[in-house]
Amino acid sequence: MFSRTYAATLTTLAAEFSGERLETWTFDDRATRRQAEAALAERGIAARCRSAYKPLLCAFREEIETRDLLACEVIYPRHPQASEQRFRLESYPLAACYPQVAFRFVAGVCRAALPVYRLRLRYADGRERECEVLAPNRVHDDFTGEPALSPCGWCREGGLAGAAMEEKAAETASGGRALWTAFEALYHDSVSAIRDADWGDEPYFARLEIAVTLPVDDEPLAYDDEVLSLREALHEELYFSLLEVFQRRSGRPPGDRHLQPGQIVPQVRRGETLSVRAVAHAALPQATLPDIPAGDWQAQLSAPQGPLPPAVIEAALAALPGSRFQARSVAGRTLSGCHIAGRDRAVMISAGQHANETSSPAGSLQAAFTLARRPGAHFTLCPLENPDGYALHQQLIADNPRHMHHAARYTALGDDLEYREPARFESTIRTQAEQLSGAQLHLNLHGYPAHEWTRPLSGYVPRGFEMWTIPKGFFLILRYRPGWEAAARWLLEAVTRALAEEAALQALNRRQLAQFNAHAGDDGFERINGFPCWLAVDERHRVPLTLITEYPDETVYTDAFQAAAAAQRATVLAAYEAFQRLPAALLEPDPT
Repeated sequence: MFSRTYAATLTTLAAEFSGERLETWTFDDRATRRQAEAALAERGIAARCRSAYKPLLCAFREEIETRDLLACEVIYPRHPQASEQRFRLESYPLAACYPQVAFRFVAGVCRAALPVYRLRLRYADGRERECEVLAPNRVHDDFTGEPALSPCGWCREGGLAGAAMEEKAAETASGGRALWTAFEALYHDSVSAIRDADWGDEPYFARLEIAVTLPVDDEPLAYDDEVLSLREALHEELYFSLLEVFQRRSGRPPGDRHLQPGQIVPQVRRGETLSVRAVAHAALPQATLPDIPAGDWQAQLSAPQGPLPPAVIEAALAALPGSRFQARSVAGRTLSGCHIAGRDRAVMISAGQHANETSSPAGSLQAAFTLARRPGAHFTLCPLENPDGYALHQQLIADNPRHMHHAARYTALGDDLEYREPARFESTIRTQAEQLSGAQLHLNLHGYPAHEWTRPLSGYVPRGFEMWTIPKGFFLILRYRPGWEAAARWLLEAVTRALAEEAALQALNRRQLAQFNAHAGDDGFERINGFPCWLAVDERHRVPLTLITEYPDETVYTDAFQAAAAAQRATVLAAYEAFQRLPAALLEPDPT
């Protein structure tokens, strides 16, 4: 469909710039920017090449003196085309990377000019210093047709010799002009070409592959799972922008999750060139990766080091007692469920709906083996509801194991499984579980990104997923049908009371919520026994009570992955036990 190779922005500038001084802001890693400065210096040009992505954080990492720094007041910019907290959020995880510094974030004057962070620094020897950090952004219409304020390339103090570089936007009060970088051009050209292609009816393809190479390295930060990754950011931009493009084509409103475009697969790898190749396939591949032999599945399940291989999940499920029920995925994979019937109140347990949220299959299976030993146990379990997405995730992490890979979030049809109407393919597994058990409680295990999630070319904060952009610990969502609020609240009180005994969960929440509050303000959640919780009426679900876990598990491995699985296991066991004790009077809906 589309194929192109781009000249690297800084390489072109280093060869063609004429002048004595140059400042740039581009989408390049630190090593590439330092090489460009050296190449310009050889030509007698004094240059400073900065990052257009997260410029404040990069300024602290590369330019601002942090030794003996005691305090910093960050007066962050505001802009009429962005949320109040946008630039405060964009500074994340600054406070965590420099824990010895007392940061204070103050909202600046709302201006339409080029955004600037203003800093007041105080050092141990009594020195005080003020400085500014430019944050180049442009206002533009994104692929939804809505105005957005997005980071952009920038240059100032000098002119370009030759026409190799296209410049956009006019001069600003701070001097300089927007520089249309190769990173921006690759994204814009790719999405435009796909948008403008002659598509038929939905689904538009079986699989749309966008293979990209970028000559940039990921740069790990000194806090948790955080990393500066332009490759991951471009994956997220391509995937969600294309979902939005096909959403518009389908005529559905923004945010509707019933879209079924087909499987969209951006693969953004490290390479020596900036290149892109988009190919639409009329059929799904037979298999993305062969299943890894289960081997000693007990050992892998008890101490998982990362996402369980599908064969381990199958072997563990087969070892549980009870009857089996099955469904088939869009790509022909088998989904299996287990029904253990007993005298207890029935509970449905599901995992792996969003296949890049990887701790739930392990945690649900660990809990199931404990529950199976309980006299009278009554539950259903489907530990992997989205095997096609999971197979894609296994393929993607072979190259970039620490990327979120939201392309694997949805099914091979490209839809969010829970929203598929009528039920067919994978979604019939949940319908069968409801019919077999008659459960009034559904434990739906989920996760979310363990590090910052950004879309830097479409307004920075992921549209429709604003509350998920940075980690905020482990929390619970309870959706209930009208009339079930009393039961929902009783259940959350009991579950969080039990989870309050989990020291690792408490420590995770203290650490991550402190950083969330510093960079994003109030999280807006109700606290129940110290845990962030969200209760909401939802008439979509047939089961009256749906308890959803949210653990920051995308991209975690080894000990961190085991902690995530343990949290899922603990929640299932606590919720199952609490549901057995829930007063019978609350199991009838309140008629008011």
